[in-house]
Amino acid sequence: MDHPDHLTTAPGAPTPAAPPIAFADLDLPAEVQRTLADRGVHTPFPIQSATLPDALAGRDVLGRGRTGSGKTLAFGLPLLVRTAGRRAEPKQPLALVLVPTRELAQQVTEALTPYADALRLKMATVVGGMSIGRQTAALRDGAEIVVATPGRLHDLIERRACRLGRVRITVLDEADQMCDMGFLPQVTEVLDQVHRDGQRMLFSATLDRDVDQLVRSHLHDPVVHSVDPSAGAVTTMDHHLLVVHGPDRYAVTTEIAARDGRVLLFLDTRHAVDQLTRHLRASGVHAAALHSGKSQPQRTRTLAQFRNGQVTALVATDVAARGLHVDDLDLVVNVDPPTDPKDYLHRAGRTARAGESGTVVTLVLSAQRRETHRLLAEAGIEPTITKVRSGEAELTRITGAKAPSGTPLDGGPAASRPKNSHEPFRGLGTGKGASSRGTGGRSRKATEARKLAEARKAARVRRGN
Repeated sequence: MDHPDHLTTAPGAPTPAAPPIAFADLDLPAEVQRTLADRGVHTPFPIQSATLPDALAGRDVLGRGRTGSGKTLAFGLPLLVRTAGRRAEPKQPLALVLVPTRELAQQVTEALTPYADALRLKMATVVGGMSIGRQTAALRDGAEIVVATPGRLHDLIERRACRLGRVRITVLDEADQMCDMGFLPQVTEVLDQVHRDGQRMLFSATLDRDVDQLVRSHLHDPVVHSVDPSAGAVTTMDHHLLVVHGPDRYAVTTEIAARDGRVLLFLDTRHAVDQLTRHLRASGVHAAALHSGKSQPQRTRTLAQFRNGQVTALVATDVAARGLHVDDLDLVVNVDPPTDPKDYLHRAGRTARAGESGTVVTLVLSAQRRETHRLLAEAGIEPTITKVRSGEAELTRITGAKAPSGTPLDGGPAASRPKNSHEPFRGLGTGKGASSRGTGGRSRKATEARKLAEARKAARVRRGN
């Protein structure tokens, strides 16, 4: 994990915090100023105030800020303004934004499209899971701005459908996640192909290890800005460790998901996500699953439904831990505790965005409590620890939990209710390495012991007969 003072090891030194400015004070074209005003955007976020003057001047920029801090306009407006007036040749874009996930690519494209349209610039989104033929056609038609994930961009370069030699502005957004996902070789390959004298902007929530390597080898005398706290330092975010009895995880999770308002629930595996989603929908909760096994159209539709409130419980793997922005999301639940401090911070960063408040809840069994508390301490988090049971007022106070309607949403039978509220949920993940994983909440040894006992009882009965 990095710390703010770690930035002193990067080229350049952090600049002092910029005084508050208005977009009207910046040297932006009238078309951009008008679009900002039309969208009700008047005052820059701190990362924007800090970086926009340098980025508009063509400086290389190294910016640290958590997701939700306003980085997209911080790099997007300079990229568009400095590209305006030029036209791309077929297959040869003029500016590139590289991001780690499909969702973030689409989010960046949506955020910048109004300003690109105002400046008459064409944008193309290049991501996996979508038609490569359409993306090839968009590049062939001469897109000035390309927003891409590293894998798909690499494929298009290999097919000679894209050449980067005319790219004079390159942005790496969420650079630490791209490195964590193993994209460092593709990112380095891209930076080696863009125009040698072009502008590079690197934005990241953390600036450690491989990110340092990218900065040292590919940024030229960058101005360094670190103006936004990590998720652990956000004062509007509350962190809770809820200690649950193992068999009660079923009811606790279901009641939290049935709350009024939206909730994002994280689990470790795609299978666990699908299992929980099916159960929640059978219980009457408007839930949907998001993971890498879903097609891109499915993922896009699910996120749209979560944003507009048709889906109130989004059940996801860590594919949703970065680059996902949802306004007014006030609760994130780690049904499976993360195993890395950075993963916790990225999951937590889905709430309390742009100055709003939010709550992060992690469910732990008694045996997981010490290890999870240690992990949170490494992340700079001091959570409130509470033992809870399903149906208790304390669970409702912290999370808004309530009993689900029990009316299935997709037809079929209602979800079976346990005879008591502490029956285990079959299929719900319980954390990496937990003994109940993959055995419906009962360990393999326990199952084998039960079968052996039943066989012995049957043998005794036979002998008695």
